[in-house]
Amino acid sequence: MSRNAAPFDHVGAVAHQDHREIWAGMGVTVTDKDIQDLAATARPLSIALLAWGPNRAMDGADAVELEHQRRMVTLRADGVIAVLCPVGSDTTCGVAVMTVPAEEATAIMAEDPCVRAGMMTCQVHPCHGFPGDSIPR
Repeated sequence: MSRNAAPFDHVGAVAHQDHREIWAGMGVTVTDKDIQDLAATARPLSIALLAWGPNRAMDGADAVELEHQRRMVTLRADGVIAVLCPVGSDTTCGVAVMTVPAEEATAIMAEDPCVRAGMMTCQVHPCHGFPGDSIPR
């Protein structure tokens, strides 16, 4: 999918395939119209991918990471982050679905305490989400 493509622009490549076959194991029948209707509701979002950086273990890292956590939770409370997912990995440390355009998300994440300290790096990519999507409880 191209950088600015709408969601499911690639559907035409499989439009002639019987979607009932694809979804049969899930007990759901999804038609081409279902996909098009869902795609029409998409709204632009951004996804921020945080990875551990070279200064992960620097002096004072715990205090900087606490400020990072406070800031991320605040952005979540303010509605700038819709989904916040810390990741337990030696390379990736988190994913955030952000409700702002990629350029704004990039600027916000550049000011993150861990990013500024070189403890984390951040890549931001435009993406799309759909009304009603949520994390199950």
